Amino acid sequence: MNNEMKRSTVYFKPEIHKALRLKAASTNRSISDLVNEAMQQALREDLEDLAAFEERIAEPTISYEALLKNLKDHDKI
Repeated sequence: MNNEMKRSTVYFKPEIHKALRLKAASTNRSISDLVNEAMQQALREDLEDLAAFEERIAEPTISYEALLKNLKDHDKI
């Protein structure tokens, strides 16, 4: 194990753990590699979401009720 890595205990539901073990075995990778990859992907998606929010911060907001009224007024619903 790379000495730059940090150790952590993670508890999985049994069916998730079984799926991870099977995937790790079938791909010749460790569960740690799979979890690290999944977390990196999730964090990348978070960064993309935050960037999208930042780009749209100046856009006007509309309430749900106003949206429904607008859709109804334009025969969309």
